[in-house]
Amino acid sequence: MQKTKGKKWIFVVLLIALFALGGSCMVVTYPNEYAVVKQFGKIVSVKEDPGLSVKVPFIQHVEKIEKEVLLYDLAVSDVMTKDKKSMIADCFVLWEINDPIKYTQTLSAQKSNAEYRINTIVYNSLKNVISSLSQEEVISGRDGELAASIKNNIGDTLNQYGITLLAVETKSLDLPDENKAAVYERMISERNNIAATYKAEGEEEAKEISNNTKAEITIMQSEADAQAEEIVAKGEAEYMRILSDAYNNEEKADFYLFLRSLDAAKATMKGDNKTLIIDETSPLADIFYGR
Repeated sequence: MQKTKGKKWIFVVLLIALFALGGSCMVVTYPNEYAVVKQFGKIVSVKEDPGLSVKVPFIQHVEKIEKEVLLYDLAVSDVMTKDKKSMIADCFVLWEINDPIKYTQTLSAQKSNAEYRINTIVYNSLKNVISSLSQEEVISGRDGELAASIKNNIGDTLNQYGITLLAVETKSLDLPDENKAAVYERMISERNNIAATYKAEGEEEAKEISNNTKAEITIMQSEADAQAEEIVAKGEAEYMRILSDAYNNEEKADFYLFLRSLDAAKATMKGDNKTLIIDETSPLADIFYGR
């Protein structure tokens, strides 16, 4: 009985040891990470594809590195423009690890080390770019031109650390509070002058277009009226020709006059009174006398 119980405990221990050994052999890599396998401090392999893989137990160990777009928010800082005007910059960057081996070798796979390098490089680029521009150029370039210049100035500097810089964006790039009112008033005045010039040019162009359009309409109306009169004249002439052809003999002419006389008689009888009183000398009397 005791031997059987002892065998059960040995089996449980062996099973646990087997699971522990199996777990130490397996490497689980998720889609949003790299798995860097090290042996005695040296990188032996990098698992980039998600799934299961194996390693040497107890000798090799795994370090996980993020494989996704990362965000780093720089601290708010003071920068100086070319015309010696102070500005307050608040920026952030989007970055990712493109070479896990370089990243591990140069930055010990530590995100804090990477962010320190990014902070230094991006801030220096920000300072250099803004120092080459006037305050007005900096303010007018906040729609994307300034961010592109900062990123282009950095270039591929971060590639040596296995990092790709995806974007540099300025959340805010503002004036110190004491300078805002004066600068904004000057810029508003300049923009108003430009707007007034554009408005005057637009009104002048609109007036010219309107005059040209009215002239064209007058010409087209005159041509249309002349064409209409010509068509009406041709129609009347054709009507008279058809009428002449239709009643070109005495019998047809008499019949036509007979119908016209009936129409005239009918037109005189209105309302409930259907009595027709005519003088015998009236042309209508000829209908009834057959004259």
